[in-house]
Amino acid sequence: MNKNDLKKAFVASIPVMTGYISLGIGFGILLESKGYGPAWAFLMSFAVYAGSLQYVLVDMMAGGVSLVTTALTSLMVNARHLFYGISVIDKYKGAGWKKPYMIFGLTDETYSLVFSDEAARGVKDKHGFYFVLTLMNQCYWVAGSVIGGAVGTMITFDTTGIDFALTALFITIFVDQWRATKNHGPALIGVGASVLCLVIFGSGNFLIPAMICITCCLLAMKNRWDGSREEVR
Repeated sequence: MNKNDLKKAFVASIPVMTGYISLGIGFGILLESKGYGPAWAFLMSFAVYAGSLQYVLVDMMAGGVSLVTTALTSLMVNARHLFYGISVIDKYKGAGWKKPYMIFGLTDETYSLVFSDEAARGVKDKHGFYFVLTLMNQCYWVAGSVIGGAVGTMITFDTTGIDFALTALFITIFVDQWRATKNHGPALIGVGASVLCLVIFGSGNFLIPAMICITCCLLAMKNRWDGSREEVR
């Protein structure tokens, strides 16, 4: 991978770095408060690497929840990744040995950057770019978690609301991509479908219906947008 592509990957990852280190520190502190030290923070962030699920797992581990319940909860919390996987089939085609890790590391924020036209503009080796971007993002999360675990052993304070950093990160990436692209259709479909499903299904059940709705709408509009691009060319 050339230096230009490496630089682009780092620049694209900066917003994620800010959020992941902050949120990772919060996770590490919370995990340590339940009796699990920095080593546990490292292992979970290295092997599980799923922000919202890791926060859920803290209480499940502390409460001695069964493996079956843990597995079902993990599936429900991360069910949206089924749709992520379907949508990156073409993006990751031909990635070779890099592909398994790129699939494993496909978090919400990395997914957003992979599909950002601005982030990958001018990149020669896109698979290498996606791989390094994924690796950088996980390194930020692991580093933040370990730092949080270490800090938690020395300082005790109220961690209420610290997980809002994830929401703030989503908003930052959304605004950045809105400004970087001329076609706001996908973003508007995402917001509209999410709000509609939130009203219909409620805050606890809207995510999967929203993802299904968004996927169907984007597939329906794909040919129209592709045709518009060809006309511009």
